[in-house]
Amino acid sequence: MYPEDLKYSSEHEWVRNPGETEGSVRIGITHYAQDALGDIVYVSLPEVGTEVSAGDTVGELESTKSVSDVYAPVTGKVVARNEALDGSPELVNADPYGDGWLFEVAGAGEDELADLMDAGSYQSTLES
Repeated sequence: MYPEDLKYSSEHEWVRNPGETEGSVRIGITHYAQDALGDIVYVSLPEVGTEVSAGDTVGELESTKSVSDVYAPVTGKVVARNEALDGSPELVNADPYGDGWLFEVAGAGEDELADLMDAGSYQSTLES
């Protein structure tokens, strides 16, 4: 349920290193997060070119239950966003680790990535 090749934040975002864009990491939300939100009906993401800092609120996910903030798990510049979510926000529910990715950030430091949790540590936080 939590892929071993990803890193995880305490705010339930995942980070795939490397991302599709050279020098970037890809970011999305975990299965746990999408399940807790319920059916996602709208996604607001940062624009390409936006500078983000780790921990900053950078977007929102609106579901049939609530609105939840999206946080940047790393610092850098947004170099891609998943435009498919504009017309199909349900992709976040259907495939949170694949087609439901959110955005990519370039410039994340190795130290920031090292501070994120591995799959086992993330799962442990959910069980406590």
